[in-house]
Formats: sequence, structure tokens, C-alpha cells
Amino acid sequence: MPSTLFRGADVIDGTGSPRLQRDVLVRDGVIASIAEPGTVPGADRIVDASPGQVLSPGFIDMHAHSDLRLLTDPDHFPKISQGVTTEVIGQDGIAYAPIDDATLDVVRRQIAGWNGNPVDLDFSWRSVSEYLARLDQGITPNAAYLVPQGTLRYLAVGADQRPATPSEIVHMQELLAQGLHEGAVGMSSGLTYTPGMYADTSELRALCEVVAEFGGFYAPHTRSYGAGALDAYQEMLDLSRDTGCSLHLTHATMNFGVNRGRAREFLDRVDSAIAEGCDVTLDTYPYLPGATTLSALLPSWAMSGGPDRALERLDDPDMRLRIERDVDVNGSDGCHGVTVEWDTIQLSGVANPELDRYVGRTMSDIAADEGRSPVNVFFDFLRRDALATTILQHVGHEENVREIMAHPQHMGGSDAILVGEKPHPRAWGTFPRYLGHYVRDEQLLSLEDCINHLTGRPAARLRLHGRGTIAEGHAADLVLFDPVTVRDTATFENPKQQAEGISHVMVNGAFAIDDRSSTHSLAGHALRMDSTRKQTS
Repeated sequence: MPSTLFRGADVIDGTGSPRLQRDVLVRDGVIASIAEPGTVPGADRIVDASPGQVLSPGFIDMHAHSDLRLLTDPDHFPKISQGVTTEVIGQDGIAYAPIDDATLDVVRRQIAGWNGNPVDLDFSWRSVSEYLARLDQGITPNAAYLVPQGTLRYLAVGADQRPATPSEIVHMQELLAQGLHEGAVGMSSGLTYTPGMYADTSELRALCEVVAEFGGFYAPHTRSYGAGALDAYQEMLDLSRDTGCSLHLTHATMNFGVNRGRAREFLDRVDSAIAEGCDVTLDTYPYLPGATTLSALLPSWAMSGGPDRALERLDDPDMRLRIERDVDVNGSDGCHGVTVEWDTIQLSGVANPELDRYVGRTMSDIAADEGRSPVNVFFDFLRRDALATTILQHVGHEENVREIMAHPQHMGGSDAILVGEKPHPRAWGTFPRYLGHYVRDEQLLSLEDCINHLTGRPAARLRLHGRGTIAEGHAADLVLFDPVTVRDTATFENPKQQAEGISHVMVNGAFAIDDRSSTHSLAGHALRMDSTRKQTS
């Protein structure tokens, strides 16, 4: 691997320390030297920084939905072009390892809206170790994996809405321990998604005890980000307190009208738990709308038994009436305990090409044009697209986003869904939006503090060994950008747009982005937790 010298950049090292102009020499995949400008000997290649350009550690995306895209499109341009050099996948409690044949079919269909369902992909892995080995065959960014609690429940309990038996809980603990032993960094949950949402607190406690034993962390999508948000967060904080398990509250938002201006109430609970000795961190994305699947709005009982049973219920008039009451009158637990506001639900992607013309429109707009009720349009899309439709949900509040983002335990997580014609712009713009909009334009954070949020802080949460900061001997995951011009260009109308101001991205000492273009380097690999050292490498 040729050596590279970054010459004369303003180095922001990821620790929160002030920037310093330095030369940084990369050799054999690691940072070999950091020195005063002009004092480092030559290298095979020299990259001269323009005045004011910043060299920072590569950004760590703490919440990514790239489990299949890393395999089907390993260049991973949407994420690598915005400076992401490590992603944490296996999110929201449903993912592809560990798995068996029957469960794989269900999982592929259930989260096709997150990851697609490529028919030509070889899904021959079954264990966590086999999936990580597949990633090692060639990806551009590094990737760390969370064992998905919902998938464990599929394997041990099935898709039914019922408590797990003691023997089934033991089986899930064994599967989880095996996945952690094979290198997963922790466990995720999706507690508004089936079947993970069917787990009670005692079941989650038993699993968190295993995570704590291995030194990993628990990353839950909680039971509500709406009407029951504070209680849902408290359940997770209590789990951390009771089990000693490190807790990472992923996409930590306070959404819907009931939570406008209530971020401080949430953060007070986080601060209280930390004061009591709990290890708690959180991530957010720098946008107001969220993104998920259309089927996620269904009440939990309607998804019991899996996708086929859900589709059968949509064909039953009595079941449709019951679902309609939940989503329009009572409030669906799938919609965080609130009634669905159809004018906030915008279609972002479909699997059925016959529905392409609707992408980008809201459910209420489609209903008005076709002279139907929004809930009947909802039923029609679920059936015609076999539950694969993805949506944007315009339910966030700027004051909440800003207050949570400024918290000292905050990190960056895109929650990016990369499939669909009009995905959420966070898929292409999350990290430059932090740097451009919230640092330069809004001055919510200093650049040094923000870089710490996006690099050193998440590296510490992941217990990465020699990553996340610019230091001699550390892995050369680096981003060269201009803080004056960096900005996200992705919009809701035109989301697949490369950010501006990021010229070079390096992963493990190899350029992944060189002068804004992909190099197809595939220098990334899976980062595995070593349970004996309690760190990843």
C-alpha cells in the first residue's frame, strides 16, 4: 500500500481539542506520523490541503440500514462520499444473522422496505460469524454488527404475540451469546416492530444481562417516540440500571405533537441515570422527518404471525374495520400510540413498479385525488406492495432536535434507508448537514465539538481499538473537507445528491474517495468485538 502525506491541513483529532495545522503521514494502513508542517519526509503521494481545509477522523454512523447494500453495492457511494468510514448495522431488532431458512424468508420480506430484497444475492450465511466473513470479502467502509433481538425471537418463539417461555428465553440467550462471541458489538431491538415488540421487560432484562456479560451495549428502538415516549425511555434506562448493561438510545427523538418542546424532560431522565452510574449514550439524525415502512403503522396485533397473516387480515372486512379504528381513532402502537396523521405520511419507495407514480406524494393527497379515504389507500398500498412500501413521516420538532443534539452524550446516526426512488435525504446528507448547517450556519456546536460527536465519542462507545481519533498508530480512517463549503445538497425532492466540500475519504489507509470520486477500493472490513479485551478492532 503506497504511503500518503496530508500536508498543511488543520487537524481536528476527534477528541474535542482545538485544531492544529499539521502534516499527517499514512503508511501501511495506519497513521505513522503527525508533525509540524514541513517536517515530515516525503511519501509516495502528497495531498496538499487548501488553506483552512480540515483533516478529521472518518465519521462513524451509529445507526445504519446497510446490511444488504454493503453486499450488493460495496462501493457504498451515498455514505462514503459524506465521510462515513464505519457503520453500525443490524439495527432495530430485525436483521439477517443469526438466521435459519424459514426465518430468513420472513425477515427478507418484512424489511424489504429497509434493505430491498435482492433475488440474486447469495444468502448462504446463517451465523453472525459467517455474515461478518461475507463483509470481509470486500466493502468500502468498515462495519460493526448488532445481534437483532426480534430475529432471535423469530428463531426461538416464532411470530406469535405471546410471552416467551423460560426455555425459549434461555434459547435466545444462547443465540445472543454465540453472536457476541463471534464478534457482534451488542444487541438491537425494534420495540414498535414485530416480533420484537412482543417481548416484555423481563425478557429484555434476561437478554441485557448477556450483553453486559460480554461488555457490549444495547441499542433499542424504544416502544414509543410519541404518546408514550418518556415511559418508553424510562423502561430502557431502568434496564440499564438493573442489569449493568451499557445503553445506547438510538435515533433518540421526541416526535409528534404531544412531544413538542419536551426534549429537556427526556434529557433530564438520561442525566439522572448517568448520575446513578448508568453508561448511557444516544444518537440522532439532523432532520425533522423520520423514515420507516408503511406497514410499521399497523397495530401490533395485526402483524402477529408474520407477513402472510397480516396480509390475510387486510382481506378480512372485520379485521380491516378493527385496524381502521386503531390507526384513525384509538391510536396504533405501531404509530407510537397516536392516531395516524395522513398528511404527514409521504411515500418514499415501492417494490411494485405499478405504484411508482405515487412516490413522493402524501397519503392524504392520493386519497383526495382518488376520492377515497386515506385509510383505504393505506390498505390498498399494503396489499399491492406486499408490505414493502417505505415512507417519510413528517412529525419532528426543530427545538427537540437541537436540544438533544447538543447533549454531551450525543453521537451521529443517519438511520438511512438507501432503497426507494425518493429515500430520506439523510441517506446522502447526514454528516455534511451536521458540519454545514448546524456548525457553520447555526453555530449550535463548535466544529471541534461536532467532530467529537461524530468520531471519537462513537469510537469510545463501540470500544474501537485505535480508531475514531487522529493519533500515531491509529487506523487511517480520515476525511479531508472544507468547513467553509461543506454542505448537504440532498433534498426531499431530489435526495440522491452528493454533498459538497468533502474532497478525500480514506479507509484503512486506502482512498475510498479521491478528489470527490469513488476509487472502488473496498478496503473496509467487519469490526469484531473481542470479548476477552472488551474492544473491537
